[in-house]
Amino acid sequence: MSSAPLVGYSSSGSEDEAEAVAAGRSKPGSGFHRCGQNPVPSEKLPVPDSVLSMFPSTEEGPEDDSAKHGGRIRTFPHERGNWATHIYIPYEAKEDFRDLLDALLPQAQMFVPRLVLMEEFHVSLSQSVVLRHHWILPFVQVLKDRMASFQRFFFTADRVKIYTNQEKTRTFIGLEVSSGHAQFLDLVSEVDRAMKEFDLATFYQDPSFHVSLAWCVGDARLQLEGQCLQELQEIVDEFEDSEMLLRVLANQVRCKSGNKFFSMPLK
Repeated sequence: MSSAPLVGYSSSGSEDEAEAVAAGRSKPGSGFHRCGQNPVPSEKLPVPDSVLSMFPSTEEGPEDDSAKHGGRIRTFPHERGNWATHIYIPYEAKEDFRDLLDALLPQAQMFVPRLVLMEEFHVSLSQSVVLRHHWILPFVQVLKDRMASFQRFFFTADRVKIYTNQEKTRTFIGLEVSSGHAQFLDLVSEVDRAMKEFDLATFYQDPSFHVSLAWCVGDARLQLEGQCLQELQEIVDEFEDSEMLLRVLANQVRCKSGNKFFSMPLK
């Protein structure tokens, strides 16, 4: 059985992530000393917790609580000032899309009962990476500049495919893009350039652009590929007006960094 394509998400919503580490820098302390004497390192007295609690840090990233996001396991540790960041195109589905999901999920759950629907739908343009808090706005500005010349476009995602994250700790059922692939590659090329400016990981070499529909914890490829995959594809193909239903307009690129969202409209 061939390995499933990889998908990169952050652990808090759009989401299991490629491992990334952002190293913080500290400035050496400047202690006062007289000529001819050895420098005396400056010492700081600890600040009481009661005082610290009065001044919450603006650099604190979102709380890392796996119970709040279905038991998903973060593959890079949460550190103060580190923000998981992800670039994607929102999937603005038509009204009847929910009816298609209502047909697909129960069928898939016959093979893997623990599957649940995604909370939101999108097509990824990047892996999840870690940004330091003070890099967020400069990074978003670079991204906006690179997205400014792109036109909106229609794309279709109608091929059922099974995906896992890099660590094989989560499995996804997705719809792979069958038209619009060239436009997504052009967008990724510019996103990758922005990533390189900040020494961040670029996207996968040969990406399978897709919309994830449902997910579960663990590697469920064995149960989902084969008969299940075939039955799900038949549901999509036979669904009423599926060709029009799954043709969606890409009209913006979005950047999610921690709990902050930045939108970049396409022309």
